[in-house]
This record gives sequence, structure tokens and C-alpha cells, in this order.
Amino acid sequence: MTLEDKYDEMTTKPVKGLVCKMAVPTIIAMVTTALYNVVDAAFIGRLSTEGTAGIGISFAYMTFIQALGFYFGHGSGNHISRVLGAKDVSSASIMATVGFVTPFLLGTLAALLCLPNLSWLSRLLGAPENVVPYANDYLRYIVVATPFMMSALTLNNQLRLQGNAQFGMVGIVSGAVLNIALDPLFIFTFGMGVSGASLATAVSQIFAWALLLCGTFRPESVHIKLRNFKPSLKVYYEIFRGGLPSLFRQVFNCAAAVSLNYCAALYAAPGQEASAVAAFAVVTRIMMFAFSVVLGFSQGFQPVCGYNYGAKLYGRVRESWLFATCVGSAFLLVISVVGIIFAPQIVALFRAEDPVLIEIGAATLRWQCAAFPLVALFTTTGMLFQNIRMTGPATLLSVCRNGLFFLPALLLLPLWLGLTGVQMAQGVADFLTFLLAVPYAIWINRRLKNGTA
Repeated sequence: MTLEDKYDEMTTKPVKGLVCKMAVPTIIAMVTTALYNVVDAAFIGRLSTEGTAGIGISFAYMTFIQALGFYFGHGSGNHISRVLGAKDVSSASIMATVGFVTPFLLGTLAALLCLPNLSWLSRLLGAPENVVPYANDYLRYIVVATPFMMSALTLNNQLRLQGNAQFGMVGIVSGAVLNIALDPLFIFTFGMGVSGASLATAVSQIFAWALLLCGTFRPESVHIKLRNFKPSLKVYYEIFRGGLPSLFRQVFNCAAAVSLNYCAALYAAPGQEASAVAAFAVVTRIMMFAFSVVLGFSQGFQPVCGYNYGAKLYGRVRESWLFATCVGSAFLLVISVVGIIFAPQIVALFRAEDPVLIEIGAATLRWQCAAFPLVALFTTTGMLFQNIRMTGPATLLSVCRNGLFFLPALLLLPLWLGLTGVQMAQGVADFLTFLLAVPYAIWINRRLKNGTA
């Protein structure tokens, strides 16, 4: 399939079938990406609570990697999909190359700065003293792999937003399968413990990076060529406009992860700090795994949205957005009911030997599931705004869930409710973000329906 064939497909095929076609490989890629963290936590949970807590501490650094990876991936990818819709392949190639090379260079710089200062980094991310050695062990190889992980996220999003999500899926799934195979080998057979989980993740992410890069050389993909690395203020401004909502969202995700680590340890009963941090780490991975399905389906409509918005086919943009919202909401409702009913059993899968962890984790999971079905609306609406270059509302919606609403809730609720307030914070933030998103959704729906977006 050539780029011209891709244009015809994206602008003429029935929208619902097209969104599903784009969504399936994206869902698989998102779910397997979430598996990296879930599998690590499951294996390390067999060793110790402190090890599980150490992985939870390291999650904040992973969100930093995701912040820049998604920023450059969404920023460059959204521009690529629009200019492909306008049949400007030359601009797409320059954007793809600049969008890929820049995060690789920034990731290299981050690795050089962080590697000699792991203990400082672990404490900065909220690790209690008895957890610092475990956090260091997990961070070590993740830091080394930072440039590959950061630019792999960019590549995956560029491919997805070109409508070639299946190639991103191959890279991500292959890396996840390799990670699952290497985890028990490094952790148990080689006796590396937490360091083994980190090394397995690093090796598999580098492998996925290589496969994703190969995917950019296929005929239906925009090729990445070093001679097209032509950074300019114009190019970076386009990345800024298209990627700012993702950057803000991921920066607040990082701040939220660090704050959650601190609050979990602060409000836990004496001697239960590691169990509390580990419990929140487990729930975070459970919710991230469930949300990855909805996020993957929602991202399936983004290339459809980008192409058709560039072609001024606003009715197709509206149809794809409404379809993604309805499917996502229905799925999260089912997941939430299951999560509320079976919360203790789900949490125990990660660390059955620690009853304190299970008690704290089960209550946290139930509070988060209470508002989880509302997440689909503001997620898809934010993505829609991001795709059609309405940066202001896209950025606002992206920072509310784990930023403008979550951080105040996390700081204020525990003052009256203690650890229960920490457990409630995410659900409260989701509810408030939903209330903010409703009028935006009504407004953009009318504009798309009238062809004035």
C-alpha cells in the first residue's frame, strides 16, 4: 500500500470499521506496553515487599521517559497525519526525522546525568530509606536504556498516527514477549533479583526500538533519514503545538507518581511504609493495564481524525470521536464492576504474602474504580482537541486528571481522612475532570456537526 492508497482508505472507508482496524494493533501495543510494568511487579512480588515498592518508586522515572517520548511522538505524529492528509510528503519526512532524533539525544543526556546519581534520584522520587537500594537496582538499567525507550515511544506514535499502527504493534509486542521470557531468567536463574527485572526491561525495550525503526522503512511509512534532520524553530513549534497536551499530561503524571509515593509513606501506619508504597504501586499498574485498552482504542481514532480533519471531512471526524467515546465508556464500566467485586483477589496476585499490602491495595482499587467509567469521555475529547490543533482545551483536559485536580486532592483529603484520603484522591480527580470535560464535549460536537471546527 502506498501513501496515496493510505489517503484514500482513511478518507473514504466506513468510519467505525476504520477506527476498529486502526485500534486493534494499537490496543495490543498499549496492553503489551503496560505488561512491562505488570510482569516486573508480579515477579518481584515473589521476592519482597521492598522490591515491589522499589519498582513503584521507579515508575516516576518511567513517566519522565514517557513525557518526552509522547511529547515528540504526538507532536510530530499529529503534524505528519495532517500534512499527509494534505498530500505533503516532504514536510512529513522532515518532521518524522526531527521528531525521532531529538528525543534520542535528550534521552542520552538524561542517562549521563542520572546514572552516577541513582541514590539521589531514588530519594527524590520518594523512596523510604529501606527501599532506596531496591529502587537503585531497578533504575540502573532503565536509565541506561533511556534514549532507546524515549525514541521508541516517538516511533510508535509516529507510525500509529500515519495509520500504520500494525508495525508499531509488532515492535511493542515482540519487546513485551522478550521481556516476559527474560524476567524469570535474569531474576531467578541468574539470581539478579530486582536488577534482573530492570535488565530484562532494558534489553527488550532496545529490541523493540530496533524493530520499530525498521518499520519506518516500509513503503507505506514516512521514512526516517538522517539527511532530513533539519531542526528549525518552525518544526519545533509544530511539535510544541501538537505535543504540548501530552507533555503536560505526562509531566503531571510524573509529579503525581512522586507525590503519591511520599503521601503513601507519610500517612501509613508506623512500620507499614513499604507495604503502603507497594500497594499503591500495584494498583497503579492494575489501573494502567485496564486503561491501556481504552487508550489504545481511543488512539485508533486519531489517525482517522487527523487525515479527515486535514481533508476537511468534519462529519467523519465527529463520527470517529463519538464511536471511540461510547466504546471506551462501556468497557471501563465492565472493568470497574469487576475491580470493585474482586479487589482483594486481584491485588493478592502481586504479593499474597503481605496482608497489609492487600488491605490497602484493595481499598485503593475500589475507590479508583468508582469513577473509572468517566475517564473515557475526557480522554477521547482531549485527543480530539489535540488532533485538530486546539491546544488550549487539549492541554487543560490533559493536566486535570493527574495534575490540577489530583494533586490538590492528594494534599488536602489526607489532612482529614488520613490514608483513606490518599486512596480517594484519584477517583475524586476523575470525577471533577469529567465535569469539566462535559461542556467542552458538547461545544465541539456542535461545531463538528455544523462543519465549523
